[in-house]
Amino acid sequence: MKCEPSAYSIDDLARDGNTCWEGVRNYQARNIMRDDMRVGDGVLFYASNAEPAGVTGLAAIAKTGYPDHFAWKKGHKYFDARSTKTAPVWYMVDLAFVERFADTVPLATLKATRGLEKMVVTQKGSRLSVQPVTKAEYDVVVRLGRKTAHAGVSRPGG
Repeated sequence: MKCEPSAYSIDDLARDGNTCWEGVRNYQARNIMRDDMRVGDGVLFYASNAEPAGVTGLAAIAKTGYPDHFAWKKGHKYFDARSTKTAPVWYMVDLAFVERFADTVPLATLKATRGLEKMVVTQKGSRLSVQPVTKAEYDVVVRLGRKTAHAGVSRPGG
């Protein structure tokens, strides 16, 4: 799941413990949240439009897809007159914080890592804020994210 750090970051999720993932206004991303996500599913928390963009930590699905009630609130930035309580158009899920990586796993690293060649986020033109990840891809990214914390890697200036 992608989010710009200026809107909501892994640190915000760590502080809050859990949050609803509202405001998704793409049908394909909505369908993934509504139809495919289950409580306990692992989530790669991806900072988009950041330097570097990449996976900053882990979350888990805490509540499966349910109607995005912000779509019903006139004046709210996510309001959509087509969505009603009896016929909701947009859905959201709840996320729970799991872990913050010591360092971001940059997109460049994801693209260069064996086993992630077909990962959706590494594909040209991949812009969805919610994307499917296979178990194998998830496991590779988790290993990458935990590697720097346990490898004793020195960092510039540190």
